Amino acid sequence: MDYETELKRLYWHSRRGMLELDVLLVPFLQEAYPSLPEEDQLRFKQLLECEDQDMFAWFMQKSIPEDKDLARIVKIILDRVQPT
Repeated sequence: MDYETELKRLYWHSRRGMLELDVLLVPFLQEAYPSLPEEDQLRFKQLLECEDQDMFAWFMQKSIPEDKDLARIVKIILDRVQPT
């Protein structure tokens, strides 16, 4: 699959139908994803396979993913929108 097709596929997977997730995932995909190292791009794809309610809890910082790879990409996304 070529890169543009892959980005389009990821775009549609990033649109979750829950506004709180959409406003985090879609801009992240469009603005930050292309410059991520390949390992973090894979983590983002893994994140998109998760349940919306789990992602919501992680991004609202009510819980942390048990999987260290998911925890890393969640932190990257949160750091982007909440710089310290």
